[in-house]
Amino acid sequence: MSGPDQSLELAGKLLIAMPGMMDPRFDGSVIYICSHSSEGAMGLVINRPIETASFKELCSQLSIEATNARSIPVLFGGPVDQSRGFVVHSQDYQAEVSTQIIGQTLSMTATRDIIEAVATGPAPEQASLFMGYSGWGAGQIEDEIANNGWLVSDANEDMVLSVDHGGKWQSALGLMGIDALMLSSYGGTA
Repeated sequence: MSGPDQSLELAGKLLIAMPGMMDPRFDGSVIYICSHSSEGAMGLVINRPIETASFKELCSQLSIEATNARSIPVLFGGPVDQSRGFVVHSQDYQAEVSTQIIGQTLSMTATRDIIEAVATGPAPEQASLFMGYSGWGAGQIEDEIANNGWLVSDANEDMVLSVDHGGKWQSALGLMGIDALMLSSYGGTA
């Protein structure tokens, strides 16, 4: 019997938590995978807004005067390094050194300049701030997928920055043609 498929390419895909997810931090989660290699994976939970945080409060903590009336959603990106922020945004904004293209229409910037751009302009048309990230070591996410922890779907990049956070899990399943009522938390192998 062989182990999980180590050649599985997950960057730019969605991970959809299966019912019965053993880790409560990921129960009902949809994660956009930003990077994946033989060394591990990094992704952001796209459907968990942090109700107690606001973009304007973050600007105040960073001593950035928000002159732009615009605010962006603040989400729980994952349990790793929750004091670190990642802004996923449309590709109409690029910082000289720190912006990474992570999809067909998405980029990610994790430096102060993106916070200043959103607060004062010029800013990307669409953006969300994620606090923390979800990370896996070598082979870990492949094992979790093989053990029925996650479904893997092609990403609809518009969904990543959508503000319909409560509907993202079912919408992600819908991308695969799956009805949530038909899912079981038990899997098997043939």
